[in-house]
Amino acid sequence: MLARRFLYLIAFLVALVLAAAIAWNLMQDRLVRMAFVPSVAFSPMPDSTRPDYRRPQAWLARPDLADNPAHWRPTGVARDRQGAAAIFYLHPTSYLGRDRWNGPLDDAASNCRLRLFAQSQASAFDDAGDVWAPLYRQATIGAFLTGADPRAQAALDFAYGDVVRAFETFLAAQPADRAIILAGHSQGSLHLLRLLRERVRGRPVARRIAAIYPIGWPISLTADLPALGFPACATPTQTGCIASWQTFAEPAEPKLLHTYFDATVGPTGAPRGRTAMLCVNPITGTQGGAAPASANHGTLVPDAGLVSAVLEKGVIPARCSAEGLLLIGPPPRDITAYVLPGNNYHVFDYALFWSDLRADAARRLQAFRP
Repeated sequence: MLARRFLYLIAFLVALVLAAAIAWNLMQDRLVRMAFVPSVAFSPMPDSTRPDYRRPQAWLARPDLADNPAHWRPTGVARDRQGAAAIFYLHPTSYLGRDRWNGPLDDAASNCRLRLFAQSQASAFDDAGDVWAPLYRQATIGAFLTGADPRAQAALDFAYGDVVRAFETFLAAQPADRAIILAGHSQGSLHLLRLLRERVRGRPVARRIAAIYPIGWPISLTADLPALGFPACATPTQTGCIASWQTFAEPAEPKLLHTYFDATVGPTGAPRGRTAMLCVNPITGTQGGAAPASANHGTLVPDAGLVSAVLEKGVIPARCSAEGLLLIGPPPRDITAYVLPGNNYHVFDYALFWSDLRADAARRLQAFRP
């Protein structure tokens, strides 16, 4: 009798887990929106919060900052400055609040995340030159979970206004013949793509661009790329080109990505739905193709507290799928936290290929002739 009751209990628990899983799959989008999308109207932040990019305090990284997170290196790796480029890097979303549509620059939790992002991302470019990374009043994470909500677009437009002013200050500080690398991740890449269309394409500064890395944001080969003014990186030494990817373990389920991508229109006026996305393999430096794990020169594997990381070689492969996802095989054993639904390794787009990205920037810069 006790054994039968135990079996009934096990069956009930299994059914409960299955029901919870089904409910999560059916309602996860709604629950995520409830957790992160602001319920308030969009309101521009006051002018008193506007960053003054003439001052070092308005920058996450720039050459004259004593505590510069772009100077971070993984354990056992030294700085090896070989390039003389100026790098403009735009950080991803770090503000998660739903009390407003744009994050303040003095939010402690957000700034802590920003520092971690700069250490694992902007540091990959530090040996190529001076990294300039502006703080900007970013759109909150909920702005990317709403579909065609005009409040979200208003928040992104507001953030982009800061980015434009920071870019103008950055350009004014550089000698007229200095090579430039442009980089970003996630929301930063979204703003970077708009910057290419509106502030770089067809202007004299375009001739100074050695390489562009708008990583972690989908770029349609037909609806986006032709409007950017720069081609995809087809070879490892090509310059003045765009390298981008979005990382998934297998089996990949890019549902959240396609929710945005398939429903929108690119700057060319063509719909993005059912079009292939740009995927430049970070290991080979070429558009498309595959590379074994043995060819990966170093993945950042963080410690439990995300304070430091070690560099492990030969652990992560990379293959561009037909639709433009960067696939890395089964989920990595040592990287389990912060993986998004669908085996999406968005947070680790840079870290998984840190050494190869570092080498890619150095190689393209060396080949660059303004």
